[in-house]
Amino acid sequence: MSLPIEYRIPALIESIKDRFAQGETTDDAGGKEIRKIVSLLEPLPPLTGRFHTSSHPAIRHIKAITKTGNASMNALLDEILPIAPSLPWHYNYPLHKNLPELGQDIAFAEIIGPEAPFRSDSVCLGLTLIGKEILYPAHYHPAIELYYVVTGTATWTLNGISHNSPPGTYILHPSMSIHAMETREEPLLAIYTWSGPDIRTSSRYT
Repeated sequence: MSLPIEYRIPALIESIKDRFAQGETTDDAGGKEIRKIVSLLEPLPPLTGRFHTSSHPAIRHIKAITKTGNASMNALLDEILPIAPSLPWHYNYPLHKNLPELGQDIAFAEIIGPEAPFRSDSVCLGLTLIGKEILYPAHYHPAIELYYVVTGTATWTLNGISHNSPPGTYILHPSMSIHAMETREEPLLAIYTWSGPDIRTSSRYT
């Protein structure tokens, strides 16, 4: 009999911290943010809520996620995929005037945060899931955002400059910066963190 998700999440968080520790050696803004996130996750915030099986339509894209060919990345996927349907997936944007169905293909599962099962007022940590060939339009938020791509090579745009970022890439979005993502022939699954003085204010489309 498998353990309840509440008992499996701490092991996943430790794996994420171990992965981040490999990227925190650089002295650039990304390395500094990784170091800050690792420190904010120690000790593990208290579990104050429960996890419930999600009915969000975007989780159908989990079935299309494939292994990356990288053994280390696949080990992380092996921890995420079995518990993914029980994570608190949601999409809380207002309707986008040009893309009203966007909420069917994008979802976020916050594991640590002010309103997450593991409660913290200083850091958010969760997963972003986006279906294939989907544009996550330009948006911004007060929080400093760090992404770590687990699977799916998408085009990431920050302040008008675009890059294709494969699995294993860190992407930093400074506070209030305008950024967007567009997936290609496979879904995107990425770990995200939020930090800074305001991690409660939601994202807004431009």
